[in-house]
Amino acid sequence: MPKSLPKSKRAKDDVLAELRQLRSEDARWKEGRTFSLVYYVDDEHSRLLKEAYGEYMAENGLSPVAFPSLRRMEAEVVSMVAGLFHGDDDVAGTMTTGGTESIMMAVKTAREWARGEKGIARPEIIAPSSVHPAFEKAAHYFDVELRHAATAPDLRVDVRDVERLITPNTAMIVGSAPPYPHGVVDPITELAALAQSRGLLCHVDACLGGLFLPFAKKLGRDIPPFDFSVPGVTSMSADLHKYGYSAKGASVVLHRNRALRRHQFYTYSAWPGGLYASPSMTGTRPGGAIAAAWAVMHYLGEDGYLEHARRILATTDKLIAGINAIPGLRVLGAPEVGVFAFSSDSINVYELADAMEVRGWKLDRQQKPPALHCMITPAHERIADVLLADLRDCASRLAAGEPAPEGSAAMYGMVGAIPDQKQVDGFLLEFLDGVFDRG
Repeated sequence: MPKSLPKSKRAKDDVLAELRQLRSEDARWKEGRTFSLVYYVDDEHSRLLKEAYGEYMAENGLSPVAFPSLRRMEAEVVSMVAGLFHGDDDVAGTMTTGGTESIMMAVKTAREWARGEKGIARPEIIAPSSVHPAFEKAAHYFDVELRHAATAPDLRVDVRDVERLITPNTAMIVGSAPPYPHGVVDPITELAALAQSRGLLCHVDACLGGLFLPFAKKLGRDIPPFDFSVPGVTSMSADLHKYGYSAKGASVVLHRNRALRRHQFYTYSAWPGGLYASPSMTGTRPGGAIAAAWAVMHYLGEDGYLEHARRILATTDKLIAGINAIPGLRVLGAPEVGVFAFSSDSINVYELADAMEVRGWKLDRQQKPPALHCMITPAHERIADVLLADLRDCASRLAAGEPAPEGSAAMYGMVGAIPDQKQVDGFLLEFLDGVFDRG
């Protein structure tokens, strides 16, 4: 039955008690039992985010005139991120509500640039097949053609295939640092050089790794160049609510110069309600997210980010070595951050995920090839040994013929057997309909 608005007020404590009860079946992220969606550090860190967000819960970043403090904090956040990415004084950007919005602003910028500078009515963008689906969404919303380049055996995009896909309508080439599925950084130097030689834009999607890679490099990891230090890189996106450890939703989109950033903006001067100017997709811009991002970057500083990166890298190394040592399991590629996937040639990894879920673990399922995904945070440091023990036991039982518990394995198997992508999309639409029904 649909829920109706209560007729009477309820006591605050009663409402909050029910709210807390509702989360009883949610993923146990605070215990390190889930590997995406939440980047938990510790309770003290969380209290800082809540207090900073609460201070600006009512303020709206839409109006920098009304709230100059938000304008200053946003400018400082953008400047700090640009500095991490070797941006000079010309690099300009804004905050957004998340990686998807940052990516959409990069695509919108490319469209406006291509139309204004090159006279291309319907521009094309070339991106790896491993790129985040937000690029597909942006292309759909902004009437841009997205062409997918194949990945090489090392799971990075094949630069030769990118070059093959370039047409007179191409506006931008995209690389990821890293893409979500496998945690390997695309060859940004080669992609940017190709874009520059053809007079094209080059966007680096660092939404996932942007606030991690600079610190991993400082710790001595062999991180390939991926930012504005690379000639030809014209824009970047980086999420603050991932490895920046900020509150959701907070991301940054950066452009090589202000002339490019102008293509991101939207203005409308004929409205009876006044002159309207907006830097990004949303009208209302949550002040709390801006304040929390500013607060956490000042709270952690370089030392704090380095310490978290050190812990994550150590945990990642331990898990990768441990998973590769389990008979039948293997990590895909050579991940450079705290993100990786593992697969198997001998057992059904979707059944393995179902078996692990019974034990309280939430491992994301992937496809092409079937794999399970891990995204490591400081919270996983203390559970690495338990995770490896459960993985080894569950994999051993499946290899011995023990049936898997009922879960999503059958659904993934069915989807993988459907050759028509439109049918799969139809299935997903039905799924969304069910999830967001009013019942």
